[in-house]
Amino acid sequence: MAESTYYDNIKNKRNLDKSSNNPNGRPIPSYSYHLSGHKVSDVQIKEYLMELVNGDGFPYGYRKLAKCLKDEYLLKINKKKVYRFCKELDILRRQRKLKKHHTRKLAKRTKVTNSNQLWEMDFKYGYIKGADQFFFQLSLIDVFDRNIISYHLGLSCKAEDAARVLKNALAQRKLTKGMDNLPTIRTDNGPQFVSMLFGNTCKSLGLTHQRIPVKTPNMNEHIESFHSILERDCYSMNEFNSYIQVCEIISENMDYYNNSYRHESLNDISTSNFYQAIQNKEFEPKEFIA
Repeated sequence: MAESTYYDNIKNKRNLDKSSNNPNGRPIPSYSYHLSGHKVSDVQIKEYLMELVNGDGFPYGYRKLAKCLKDEYLLKINKKKVYRFCKELDILRRQRKLKKHHTRKLAKRTKVTNSNQLWEMDFKYGYIKGADQFFFQLSLIDVFDRNIISYHLGLSCKAEDAARVLKNALAQRKLTKGMDNLPTIRTDNGPQFVSMLFGNTCKSLGLTHQRIPVKTPNMNEHIESFHSILERDCYSMNEFNSYIQVCEIISENMDYYNNSYRHESLNDISTSNFYQAIQNKEFEPKEFIA
């Protein structure tokens, strides 16, 4: 920078009007322009703002108030200036408070050596042709023994349904809060699982809830594999005409899957028999990464 330029800037700063509301920039004008070209004072604009707020009865934010000034009073004014006026008049709307969701814990590959270490949850929907509506099935699978411990079937699937399935699964396996090595719950990022209700349920039960990263269904591969079996052997093989029929057919299919279906990855025995064999220590379980 040239020496003359440096000292000239210092001189200009000293000569600024100390009474200016904006000493670090150009003085703020005390008016705005009407579309016709004449000036409208800031005092008059503030009166317009009070008329808009009191007359309409709706607590508009500064963006909408700026739009009203342009449309109704034909002013050339931007939202920043309106914001400043609203702040001076104390008519700014309160900012909404963002709801805090439970802390997200990303799923990571882990070693599974026995039952009740890692459970996966997910939901699937089907179609009732006779009623022209969808139904939902939310299932919980034990990654080690592939058993569907609990599931929900209904015309809707909400966070409370997911929480109930989780509690039923713990009761089925006789697991309670405070016990060592409670299962980790792994889910995707569906609305049922990111809800405060489900997060608080996991916390109250002493469970760790993991959510897989977005677009990584392979991290939830065991429940996804079950859904492919369910689609192949049940959903695609039946044309549902009523919700009652859905309940009957799927209940039979779930009983068949847990107690009769020979699972290739479980030495070609059913999931229930495999779980009992593990509990009775009839053979040494094989560990794997999930």
